[in-house]
Amino acid sequence: MKKRVISALIALAIIIPLIIDGGLIFNLGVYIISILALKEFLDIKATKKQMPIFIQLIAYIFITILIAFNSKDILNVFTLDYRILSALFMAFLIPTVFYHERSKYSINDAFYLIGGLLFLGISMSLLILVRSISLNLLVFLLLIPMITDIFAYITGMLIGKHKLLEEISPKKTIEGMIGGTLMSVFVSAMFYHTMIDPLFSKIQLLAICTFLSILGQYGDLVFSAIKRYFGKKDFSHLLPGHGGILDRLDSIIFVLLGFMFFMTII
Repeated sequence: MKKRVISALIALAIIIPLIIDGGLIFNLGVYIISILALKEFLDIKATKKQMPIFIQLIAYIFITILIAFNSKDILNVFTLDYRILSALFMAFLIPTVFYHERSKYSINDAFYLIGGLLFLGISMSLLILVRSISLNLLVFLLLIPMITDIFAYITGMLIGKHKLLEEISPKKTIEGMIGGTLMSVFVSAMFYHTMIDPLFSKIQLLAICTFLSILGQYGDLVFSAIKRYFGKKDFSHLLPGHGGILDRLDSIIFVLLGFMFFMTII
């Protein structure tokens, strides 16, 4: 527990100033996080199958392209440049012809990388875009999974009896999910109403906060399912007591992606 607290304080001491400052420094920080997240994504795949170095290099190039070209305009999230998409598919599908052995590189590996790069690239680009719009809006979105996780843990520890999805995450309970969602909706809705837009429809706001809180929790389960498939407890040991970058970003990524549905109204 001591190691977990210390590593959390160190991480916060680095991340909070970046979020407050914003701009190029924040963007660079998000890019570094994206690179580390991609490394974890490739490393966990390597537990069953090591990707060719050339393919890994292409992956790092494309995460850079996705973030650089999809972080300039909020509308780009909805109109991702088809040239990038075309290049992405060709870059990973064409090599399947040249790697004749499936043990080296296959069509399944190609789609694993394509999906992962789009998943990470779009969500990290959205993180940059939201910060460029408003610091308070970013804080609002970060509050949702943070409060959910804290109070899901507390509620589950105190009164949790019914398992949510035991085969994927044995410690999560239905009571914890409900408790985390309720407290997250209350705190995040109050923050939005007080700090962002007091005139925004309260019913819509509560519905959005509820949806994003639940989505974040299922995002956590999705990442847990990935780890279980590869037989790993954590994506890495980068953050002592917490696991890796993806272990900390799991629910945040899904909240960011879910927020895409509400960007035109919130």
